Amino acid sequence: MTDTISYEITAMSGELEFRSYPALVLATVDMTKDEAGFRLLFAYIMGYNRTGDTLPMTPPVITSRQVAMTRPAVSDVRSMSFVMPPGMNRDGIPDPLDSRIRVTTQSGREVAVIRFSGYARPHEVAAAELQLREGLRKARIEPVEEPFLMRYHPPWTPGFMRQNEVGVEIKRLNRRMIAGTAFGVSDHQGSSDCLRRLRKEQSAHCRK
Repeated sequence: MTDTISYEITAMSGELEFRSYPALVLATVDMTKDEAGFRLLFAYIMGYNRTGDTLPMTPPVITSRQVAMTRPAVSDVRSMSFVMPPGMNRDGIPDPLDSRIRVTTQSGREVAVIRFSGYARPHEVAAAELQLREGLRKARIEPVEEPFLMRYHPPWTPGFMRQNEVGVEIKRLNRRMIAGTAFGVSDHQGSSDCLRRLRKEQSAHCRK
């Protein structure tokens, strides 16, 4: 498993973290059970593709719910995505042999995220989603789409060691319109000192 995808931390508000993600190439499958989707995608990166190439697994695994045409109803079908290795574009990614898998490029976007640990059971995910929505409401930030789950460890990892996040795409941040938010810019790797200052001071810029 390779390093996680890179992003910039652009602001914080309470337990919420705001990030700017680059464009990502995703291998995605629709499924009703996590196990089935994971098996299909895992086989794909292990060489069950048109070139027979193996691809490193890049956390997180992203799970999204599909919203029905009559919003806000949500269907039982979800999508699961594996992130393709950083630095590779769509042309460099092998086509899947299984027609249920689609490989697409997701444009860069801004995301609000909240962390939690454990097995990411439905009630745990729902609680984190509720906390995320409430934090956005207090910060007066509008989500763009439905929240999604990001899991950073494989299914066999013990619950106490798992890191999970619920995220949602948001409109581009406007500093003057957000209440109680600390702003700064840093890469998520090696930025703990910067984040501590952000949480403590809740005001100053913080750059590497």
